[in-house]
Amino acid sequence: MFNTMIRGYVESNKPVHAICCYLDMLSDGVLVNNFTFTPLIKACTCLKLGSREKFGVSSHSHVVKFGFCDDPFVVSALIEFYTLGHEMGSARKLFDRSTKRDVVVWTAMVDGYGKMGDVENARKLFDLMPERNVISWSAMMAAYSRVSNFKEVLALFGEMQEVGVKPNESAFVSVLTACANVGALTQGLWVHSFIKRNNLESNMILATALVDMYSKCGCVHSALLAFEGILDKDVKAWNAVISGVAMNGHARKSLELFYKMVGDGIQPNEITFVSILSACTHSKFVEEGLKLFEKMSTCYDVEPQLEHYACVVDLLARAGKLEEAEKLIDEKMGGIEEGDANVWGALLGACRTYGNVEVGNRVWRRLVDMRVADCGALVLSYNMYKEAGWEEEANRVRKMISNTGMKKKPGCSVIEVDGVVEEFIAGNVLHCRVDEICNMLDSLFNVVNLEDF
Repeated sequence: MFNTMIRGYVESNKPVHAICCYLDMLSDGVLVNNFTFTPLIKACTCLKLGSREKFGVSSHSHVVKFGFCDDPFVVSALIEFYTLGHEMGSARKLFDRSTKRDVVVWTAMVDGYGKMGDVENARKLFDLMPERNVISWSAMMAAYSRVSNFKEVLALFGEMQEVGVKPNESAFVSVLTACANVGALTQGLWVHSFIKRNNLESNMILATALVDMYSKCGCVHSALLAFEGILDKDVKAWNAVISGVAMNGHARKSLELFYKMVGDGIQPNEITFVSILSACTHSKFVEEGLKLFEKMSTCYDVEPQLEHYACVVDLLARAGKLEEAEKLIDEKMGGIEEGDANVWGALLGACRTYGNVEVGNRVWRRLVDMRVADCGALVLSYNMYKEAGWEEEANRVRKMISNTGMKKKPGCSVIEVDGVVEEFIAGNVLHCRVDEICNMLDSLFNVVNLEDF
């Protein structure tokens, strides 16, 4: 009965009550068992920082005292507790000392490394696992997804299919996210058909992932159909469709969806406004964008964050209103010093586009005074000066790039051919068919030149 109450308090998000119940259990002389500690440790992970460590370590000491150090469920709960506090060393000691490591314990450790972004150690353990279940596969796929290694997510999903493991919701979300980010529409369609066959379309998380996947693959109509199929649409689903429609150039439609969302009583959040302001930016809906920005806090109770200011700076800058953008930064943001690479990049990029070197030069001088070493800002400034004929300033920026040893991250593109994803990185000639590719590109350029002639 005590175990049931402890678990009940945890499931009701009342961790303090759960711990008090455990203390009452000890006071009443009731013997604990292995089922006591799993929810108790979970309660400790739900506490605020400070209390979490204190009660978590105490619970661990009770585990040792009462002799449950080898119980797989207790060990996996403790591993989750320590990984939550970024104590992977303690989690690994627990794992290495455990003599009864079942699939739950192995998976907890893989998931722990994954949440830390340490996919190398996560994969090493995953490959050593004597037994894997669907949760193990999902944990490893989620780990790759967190570090944006989407090609590996799809490769792992293929392996999962080969060994006959039926995917769960988490696996589908990871693979749909990967399909969205690399444009693997064929695989995304297969996942959607699997979801249909298994009657999972009503699942809010999966439906939202489908909207995102279709949007990023350029299939706006399919994204809207997937969205309309969601019965109880939450703010995440609305954000996905508003953002998806906007990124495909349908700003007016995204605005319609935004106002329908508000009309249906759904409270927009910070992400909603990043999406809708970005839509206004790329379609140069300056007035609409500025009105929405002004109403964020007054009408929608959403306080503007740095990313929202960056959107408005970009909105004004792309429309050629560079002085107004500069004024917004100084008056509303507290100066260029309070901005970030997105703000600087938006303004410098527009200065280059419109040939307004005067504003760009002021921004650049202030960045130099701040000792900003952002590669993107440096490259934009160099190109701006070079195209305007300011050779001396351009050479100065180029020298700065050289002295700091910064290198611009090479661009890359991803295509899907016959269900296989291929990635191409600028300047990389290691692809096995690089000669054929270059010959084909040369042929295409020749055809274009002939048509122009």
